Amino acid sequence: MTRFARPQAARLSLALITLSISTALHAQSAPAPTASDWGGIGLLQTPTARMADEGELAFTASHTSPYSRYNIMLQPLPWLEGAFRYVSVANRRYGPEWLSGTQNYKDKSIDLKVRLLEESRWVPEIAAGFRDLGGTGLFSSEYLVASKRIGSFDASVGLATGYIGNRGDFRNPLTSIDDRFETRPRAQGTGSLNSDGMFRGPVGVFGGVAYQTPWDALQLKLEYDGNDYKHEPQANNQRQKSPFNVGASYAVNKNVHLHLGWERGDLAMFGITLRTNLAQASSMAKVLDPMPIPLKQRPATAVPESEHDTNVVSELFNWSGVANQLEQNAGLRVQSISRRGSELIVTGEQRRFYYPAQGVGRMGRILDGTLPDDITWFTVQNARLGVPIVETSIERKALVDYIEHKTDLSTLAGHIEMAPPAAQHRETLYSAPLRRFDGGFNIGYQQSLGGPDGFVLFQVAGTYSASAYLARNLWLSGTVSYNAYNNYDKFRYDAPSRLPRVRTNIRRYMTEEDLTLPNLQLTGTRQLARDTYGMVYAGLLESMYAGAGGEVLYRPLNERWAVGVEANWVKQRDFDQRFSFRDYSVATGHASFYYMWGEERRVVTALSAGRYLAKDWGATLAVSRAFDNGVTMGAYATKTDVSSKDFGEGSFDKGIYVSVPFDFLLPRSTRARANFAWNPLYRDGGARLARSYGLYQMTSERDPEFFFDNLQTIDD
Repeated sequence: MTRFARPQAARLSLALITLSISTALHAQSAPAPTASDWGGIGLLQTPTARMADEGELAFTASHTSPYSRYNIMLQPLPWLEGAFRYVSVANRRYGPEWLSGTQNYKDKSIDLKVRLLEESRWVPEIAAGFRDLGGTGLFSSEYLVASKRIGSFDASVGLATGYIGNRGDFRNPLTSIDDRFETRPRAQGTGSLNSDGMFRGPVGVFGGVAYQTPWDALQLKLEYDGNDYKHEPQANNQRQKSPFNVGASYAVNKNVHLHLGWERGDLAMFGITLRTNLAQASSMAKVLDPMPIPLKQRPATAVPESEHDTNVVSELFNWSGVANQLEQNAGLRVQSISRRGSELIVTGEQRRFYYPAQGVGRMGRILDGTLPDDITWFTVQNARLGVPIVETSIERKALVDYIEHKTDLSTLAGHIEMAPPAAQHRETLYSAPLRRFDGGFNIGYQQSLGGPDGFVLFQVAGTYSASAYLARNLWLSGTVSYNAYNNYDKFRYDAPSRLPRVRTNIRRYMTEEDLTLPNLQLTGTRQLARDTYGMVYAGLLESMYAGAGGEVLYRPLNERWAVGVEANWVKQRDFDQRFSFRDYSVATGHASFYYMWGEERRVVTALSAGRYLAKDWGATLAVSRAFDNGVTMGAYATKTDVSSKDFGEGSFDKGIYVSVPFDFLLPRSTRARANFAWNPLYRDGGARLARSYGLYQMTSERDPEFFFDNLQTIDD
């Protein structure tokens, strides 16, 4: 009897589990989605159709011998789950002992799950997914799964090809289209999309039930595993005494879950999940920020209009003192103050508050306590890197009424206007002197994950960065770095390369010298037209390249799109990161199109096409979810005219990233961001110049939606 003609007992038992348990209902709430051993929402070894809350970020570590799995799960959209992981295989070595020592083999992979149908009263939730989509393909699988809540139970059943369905309960129905679907080719370990093997091979059944106990913190799980462990990667087959797995998830608190299980009939599983929701994150109490300035005390009866002195603003005010207060309390480094009729305009750069509305609100409080009543509108012309970006005007009375709780936020929003920087005639009341120098110490950190010569390679460095301003829009900036500690001396495997080594010499850049000069760059910016910006730069542009270049961006205010182009000529720097160079140069540049999708949820796409550092031509697509609070989750992929063979392991460049405002984490307001990126492989193909400044990021405040999405911060 072939495995395609097995008795139907296993499949019938699964159906009986999912149906018969539903008769034992009571008034408990339905089980909340929890992590599987593989990090995504699921039972133990198998996924369900459930999704985490939008904005969730979770780390799950689990161990079921011989596999230890380290998973990061992201939920950028309600219907989309993404994950990446490393699987450590305890009984296999990563490479030869001279390279990897006793390090266990590490397999890296990416997962994707998409909800196809939402649950309703009679219809289950349905999702389709891919496991190990872009990695080596050792654990690759494709599946379709349905889940239905019935009281305190959540039952799931699914079909899978590949690893999840390796039991092969029945023949693949796609063989009626093409005989190639009969068998699944072995993974080649190249890190490609594994498209040749997708949906091929026999189909396995999987599923099970999650039960929410009367104890809210405890959830029980029973699962029928679709894998029989007789076809494991690297011929690492495992014994399975039973296809049924049982387990429990215990919520220590909302951020920490513990997992225990008994799998394959004789094997313990244990795991832990650390989770948070970035979309719901808010700033911690700013105990180190100055308190907002109180509003001006107003008399109970109105002052007659004839008593207003409309010239007092220009004649008697200590504008230097006002500018200093605006910087200290509102975070606005003032460049100039001017007046147009009953409107006062402050031009400057917001350097402290991440949410623009918060800075505008504090500015309004200061000006309200300072200016006479004939000034009825306050405007801030926000500048960035020496050029004006956007003007935000707020009616004085509307702001005062909101702060005094006489009106609501939606009414206030109707009295705020955003416009491109105007070229109108204004009476200049104050011009701030140019600050010639800025500088400060910091700690630098960078790392590489998952290499055969060391799973975590990292450097910690002390840095000093400074800028010397020749004009507001022309400055010289640089960074000196001293290596405090790094273990990049273990980085011996730089991989064979058929391309110029534009990135894979990183070990030598990290270890040749302790004192380095990663950047020394002269930069100039200019507003070329109402919606057009330009930038030129020259010098030591990054740790590996020096040269010159420029960028132009067209970004209309209140539009969802922008277009830009950048061009550079660069020469490769020597490994000591000083002023010597290697014998390699290249002209590189890209044309880019940016578009923001969605009304309720913003998804930003950036498509860039051009020439890369290894003289390869191609395109990069980056897609990111921008949450209202400023958190960004994204992924990118680059494909060039370099063949998979020439590129090497990985076939093409790709990665995942999360960007979080530091404002969430610190007791003092800041505009800095924490950026976390995961790139599975360090290769030469698809490599771009790491520029210090970019016009699209510089003009981010031309997005009025971000201002109004966080308008509630105007009274903070």
